[in-house]
Amino acid sequence: MANSKYEYVKSFEVEDEIMLPNTIIIHVHARDFCRFSEVHEFEKPNDKKASELMNECSKAVLEQFPDVIFSYGYSDEYSFIFRKETKFYQRRGSKILSLIASFFTSTYVTKWGALFPQKDLKYAPSFRARVICCASMEVLQAYLLWRQYECHTNNQYNTCLWQLIKSGKSKEEAQATLRGSLKQDKNELLYQCFNINYKKDIPEMFRQGTCILKTEVEDIVKYKDDGSPVTRTRRKVLTVHSENIASKRFWKEKSCLSKKELDQFCDDLNKTRPEYVKSFQYESRLMLSTWIVVRIDGCHFHRFSDVHEFEKPNDAQALNLMNACAVAVLEEFRDVVFAYGVSDEYSFVLKKDSQLYQRCASEIVSSVVSFFSSTYTMSWNEFFPQKEMKHLPYFDGRAVCYPSIEIIKDYLAWRQVDCHINNQYNTCFWLLVKSGKSKSDAQSYLKGTQTQEKNELLDRLTGIINYYNTLPPMFCLGSSVFWDKETKRVDNEEGATGKSRRIVVVGHCNIIETGFWEAHPQILDEKVDHFKAVQMANGKNGWNDLP
Repeated sequence: MANSKYEYVKSFEVEDEIMLPNTIIIHVHARDFCRFSEVHEFEKPNDKKASELMNECSKAVLEQFPDVIFSYGYSDEYSFIFRKETKFYQRRGSKILSLIASFFTSTYVTKWGALFPQKDLKYAPSFRARVICCASMEVLQAYLLWRQYECHTNNQYNTCLWQLIKSGKSKEEAQATLRGSLKQDKNELLYQCFNINYKKDIPEMFRQGTCILKTEVEDIVKYKDDGSPVTRTRRKVLTVHSENIASKRFWKEKSCLSKKELDQFCDDLNKTRPEYVKSFQYESRLMLSTWIVVRIDGCHFHRFSDVHEFEKPNDAQALNLMNACAVAVLEEFRDVVFAYGVSDEYSFVLKKDSQLYQRCASEIVSSVVSFFSSTYTMSWNEFFPQKEMKHLPYFDGRAVCYPSIEIIKDYLAWRQVDCHINNQYNTCFWLLVKSGKSKSDAQSYLKGTQTQEKNELLDRLTGIINYYNTLPPMFCLGSSVFWDKETKRVDNEEGATGKSRRIVVVGHCNIIETGFWEAHPQILDEKVDHFKAVQMANGKNGWNDLP
């Protein structure tokens, strides 16, 4: 991070460490899955391929993150359980949940084609995530019992509902038929009316949900001279279906859930109260009447850029891809009024009176990060048509509240100062490397140098006076993304007129000076209802009518 007079804005960041001995669960669930399943014509009440895709994403999470030792999911949700003593990213809640949601989403996009080869992914899927803090094994047990109970009751209801609809009833009539019915009533309805034995005829994946866990297996790595095998223990990801994942027996039989990772369940549970488990959800509602900034950063992006051979020190196409994702975020989340990005990070500013997800930090952060990741993965071929994506991109994020416009501007100025200092350093560094110096020599050469010295070095290495000022503004100033007005010429009988509409634009502007904000006062104007402003600019009335 660069040192500047704007550094004070970091003091508004709040730590969200989940303290030991709490066991961490990340609950991931799809955003507006009903619409997504309808658009992509998923089979009702359950689509086997869609469930298998969710399972594949869960497997990928367990393979990517060693500290995730168990997961349980059904329909559009999955819960990931970390080993008890995990130090994963030092147990910061926002970072953990955003990484899991981001990686899960990128996996979902990349594996879509294998599960649905005949179906195009029509728009970017995304997921929300929350943290559950389990203060004891009893809480963990109650949570698992609750989720599996929800799986069973929801699936039984939906099976009945869609059988009734397929038999000719309207959705309203089917719902009325099922209103107030008990478990046994539904079983009898399925058997008597549709000859379906719920327990025998409905696949266990739909009735019981799916567990993904790790077990230890012995692999032969080589053979000795005498022909005897040399084995090595490794962990293998398995898929399991069980009638009661909260039972003492199930937990004890799984080697990955030993005392080294988690404790055992002492007794069997027959029922639990959802409100009891919900009380352990790590809920952080952001302060009212403050500007919310969601800042996302690429995870292991140095490695990602090396593997994909991004141009150094700046790859224009990689930056344009990031900008395209930011544009998509503004179009998807109308409470985001401004975004600023550089390299592998982006900051999204939500309006001061935003009530997005009731200002629940985890839902806001995970949704933005997940959607950004999904869009990045889906858009890759558009920007890199000749490059295969070799590793999944994923991002972490956090939300910070700022109380005034002045502090928001200082925050954005801090990020732009950081952009300039890092870009100037990196430009010098890579020119030195390309001139023949080793990376360590280049670092030593630049250590302690000031701005003027770096500029003189750049002029000397390139032979171009004021070389730094010839670089593309996107590299030096970063990218600003915001709603602006576009005026188009319209010719009619009375002559030429202008017709305006609101569009999202990407600019490379100096946002430290006041000139930018004076030219675009509507961006941070607390008196402007941005939703209504967009509507009025387009002469439209509905949310779905927005451009």
